[in-house]
Parts: sequence; structure tokens; C-alpha cells
Amino acid sequence: MGSDDTGARPTRPTRRTFLSASAAATAATAATVAMPALAAPAAADTLPAGPGRPARAQRPDRELRELLRQVDPRRIEATVRRLAAFGTRHTLSSQDDPQRGIGAARDWIHARLQEYAATSGGRMTVELQSYVQEPASRIPTATRITNVVATLRGQTAPNRTYVVTGHYDSRVTDVMDAVSDAPGADDDASGVAVVLELARLMATRPTAATVVFAAVAAEEQGLYGSAYLAQQLKAAGADVQGMFSDDIVGSSTADDGTRDPHAVRLFAEGVPTAETPAEATTRQSVGGENDSPSRQLARFVRDVAENDATDMRVRVIYRRDRYLRGSDHISFLREGWPAARFTEPNEDFAHQHQDVRVQDGQQFGDLPEFCDFAYIARVARVNGAALWSLAQAPGTPRGAIIVTTDLTNNTTLRWQRGDEPGLAGYEVVWRETTAAEWQRMIGVGDVTEVSIDLSKDNVFFGIRAVGHNNLRSPVAFPRPGA
Repeated sequence: MGSDDTGARPTRPTRRTFLSASAAATAATAATVAMPALAAPAAADTLPAGPGRPARAQRPDRELRELLRQVDPRRIEATVRRLAAFGTRHTLSSQDDPQRGIGAARDWIHARLQEYAATSGGRMTVELQSYVQEPASRIPTATRITNVVATLRGQTAPNRTYVVTGHYDSRVTDVMDAVSDAPGADDDASGVAVVLELARLMATRPTAATVVFAAVAAEEQGLYGSAYLAQQLKAAGADVQGMFSDDIVGSSTADDGTRDPHAVRLFAEGVPTAETPAEATTRQSVGGENDSPSRQLARFVRDVAENDATDMRVRVIYRRDRYLRGSDHISFLREGWPAARFTEPNEDFAHQHQDVRVQDGQQFGDLPEFCDFAYIARVARVNGAALWSLAQAPGTPRGAIIVTTDLTNNTTLRWQRGDEPGLAGYEVVWRETTAAEWQRMIGVGDVTEVSIDLSKDNVFFGIRAVGHNNLRSPVAFPRPGA
């Protein structure tokens, strides 16, 4: 829901490309970066002329396809129905009743994640992450807020972290009503079901980077649980390079009966929530409103998750969230991390934030009967494709600079080399300033500087890392520098 207030084998470009390393060294390192299976590029007549090959989507490999194939709609349905059966999961409801209230839901989720962790060979740990929230907006008395968090520790880059959340609290028409039935099937047992299913499947599979699976609380009261989770990760020094909130992903049917069962919306902000005044000045000077880290994360999701293995179309929405709403990704945006929100393509507001009732012959309330469990499974596959690809690829390049010390008609880019053992090299991507997606890519090998005979004044550039496993990172958008 939300609070109401709130690579590839390098190719020699058609124009001159000069690398900082020697040609021989570049050729030697570049040879290690093999071209993965890629989707067809956009039609040739839509591509700009210039260096590089058409940019293409990254196709799922056999390992990812097998993971996605195992997503089980029946398990997802069982999770949604069980959570709805706790009666209410309101943040202010009972924390001690074993059958009804948020405490019972918390304990059930914790038990499930512990079961999955037991299959991980020690890689996954589970905790009840609690704190006492003093009286605040929508929290009238001191209240214990508890997130249920499973952490799958990465094997070679454990500090690099990706997070996926669903919120397990629920509400009815009156946001302060902690007594009435609030089944919260779509909002947001559906998102919790996605998180649990992915935790189950990924627990048995080693990843390079760390993945955090979290059922967070108090979203409906004001994003309290996710704010605490983000603060704890920040305090621990985690390098969070991507976060997804799955919130209202249970149905594809709108109030007028319109259905779009093979699409999911992904909300991604442009101007970063945590942008500093100095960063704003730079952006106003050179552009980049459409190139925030969150927009690059959204482009990455489309590249890896819009294919036959998910059977889904990812509709990226260039907004932080919907009107009058805000989900848990905002807590991560406030910490300066890339984050985006998945939600269903069409909403039926009679089944969100409503007292359970029949009025004028219409059923109101967020009940399991209005969920499409096969659809939730497809959303889980989209999340799974994104998280797996992120966790197995090299990290997003750091320190990306576009050199602006001289007036020239070419472009020099610099970046810091990553330290992952699986790093094979880098690609430069570019596009027309009016294009939403990257249009061309240039494999440059294992180097940290490249000069391209293409004016930085006319196009946008980015840099991404490529692993020996042929997986690419999200793109880093360079800032002006020396």
C-alpha cells in the first residue's frame, strides 16, 4: 500500500576509441568477457549512428531459469490465506495472542524463514529486529515494532547488499482501528508471500553478494519498520546497491474489470530523494534527471526480468510512487540508496483500506478471494530474476567520472576498478538524451579509463561491469570531474 501521506565481448567501434591501457593489454583482457545470450535489439532504424553495438537485454541462463521455474503459486496462496486468517495484523493489535493479531503473524513468518534458513548450509540467518517506537504520527502509545529479517550472506562480496521487502501489517478504513478484521490479502500479504517464496528458493543457492529478505511492520502507520531496517543497515556499514518493495502485487484486475495479468508496475524516482544542493546544481547544469541510481536499477530490472522465463512485462513508472501513497522503498531512498516499488498494474480500491462489508450488493475488503495467485507467482519471478542477477553480477561501478576539464568533441570516462574476483571487464553504454533506454554498448575490457570519439554534449553515457559469468551490473551514471 503505502502511507496516505506521505557485455560482453568488446567490439571495435565504428569510430575511433582510445583506451588508457595499451591496445595489446586491452585486447588480452577483453577476450575474457564473453557475449551472453541476449534478446534482440531495438529496430535498427531507431538506433543512433555511432560507436558500439545495439544494447540488448540480458537473457536468463539455465540456473536462473531453473530457480524461476520452481516458484510455486500454491505455496504463495497458502501464505496469503494464512496471513489473512490472523484476523487483523494492525500494528497496534495484539502482540501476544497466538491466534490473532500482528504478534501471531510475526511468529508465523519467523518460523517459516527459520525453516528456509535450515536448508542454507549456514548462509542464511533469521532475526526478529525490534525496537520501541515512542508516540508519533499514527502511534498513540509506545509500541514495539518488529521486522522479521532473513539475511542470505554473500560468498565473495558479502558487504554488497540487495534488499526485498513486503509489509506484514494491515489496516481497514480507519487507520487507527486495531480491532476490526483487516485481512490485508493484497495489501500486503501478497508482497510478503513474494519475499517468503524467494527466501525459500534462494536459501539453497550460494550468491556472490548478500540478499536480505524482510517482512517489515508498521508500513501503514508511516513506514516505521522499513525506516528502522534501513537505519540498521546503514549503521552496520552495508553497501546497499538495490532495494525493492513489493506492495500490493496480488491482483491484475481493476475496479472496472480491466485485466493485465502479465504486467507489473515498477515505480522509480528521477531526482533522488537524498540529493544534496551541490548535486542538484550539477544536475541542473548537465542533466541526469532521468539517470538517478533508482532509474538505472529500474532499467536493469527490465533488462533481466522482461522475458519468457517470467512471462511478464515490467512497466517502469517515472515517479517515486502513486498519488497519495508511499511504500517502504522510500525509507531506503532517504538513506541515499537505489530503491523502487513493485505494484500491480490495475488497482481495485474497494479491496484496499476498507472495512470488510457488503454494501449495495458489492463486497468490500481486502480478501484472499480477490487475489490471483498465479499472478503473484509471476511477480515473484520478476523479483527473483532481478535479485539473482544483481547478487551474481559484479557491483555497480564506483567513482564514475566524465572528464570536463577541456572543451573537446570527444568523451573521456574514468571509474574505479571493482575488487570482485569474478570481474571480467566493463562496458560503456550510451543513448540519445531523448531516449529512455540505453541504445548502444561498447565493450572496453578490464580498464578504468576510455576515450570515445563522440561528443559528451550530445548524448548520455554510462558504465557497467561485466562478470566472467557474463552477468552485467546496473549502469553507473558519471558525474562531471577531472
